[in-house]
Amino acid sequence: MALRNIREIGDEILTKKCREVKEMTPRLRELIADMLDTMYDAEGVGLAAPQVGVLRQIVVIDVGEGPIILINPKIVEQDGEQEGNEGCLSVPGKAGVVVRPNHVVVEGLDENMQPVRIEGEELLARALCHELDHLQGVMYTAKVKGDLFDTAVEEEEETEEDQ
Repeated sequence: MALRNIREIGDEILTKKCREVKEMTPRLRELIADMLDTMYDAEGVGLAAPQVGVLRQIVVIDVGEGPIILINPKIVEQDGEQEGNEGCLSVPGKAGVVVRPNHVVVEGLDENMQPVRIEGEELLARALCHELDHLQGVMYTAKVKGDLFDTAVEEEEETEEDQ
């Protein structure tokens, strides 16, 4: 398929709420394929449609267990708490500490418009919450405890420790 441009913080589209998907169309199938290609190319674990300029309730996620495609997703259960570093493909080179639920259950539709229920813990729970926030026009930067930090500094420190 094709790589799409990832919109970055400051782009107004990232602050808007997305519309529900009423039916699967060839254009939306192409969008989903492009979103997966774009996410993998950027080495991300998730991507929401507004991040590629489309105001539809579609997210793709892959935390290393294969792709998850969710249409019109909603969190129906959440519990526990985790605090950790979080970044975003729309905020390149930066990260911050965010508190999220440690366990979530999300219901929505798959790419064939069939009901699906996803249960996630730890990284998957964080990714689900993060991507679903995008569908409401919310960036993780609004939830950061303290300041954002430069991820290049973190990577350099990790490399030095490995030597």
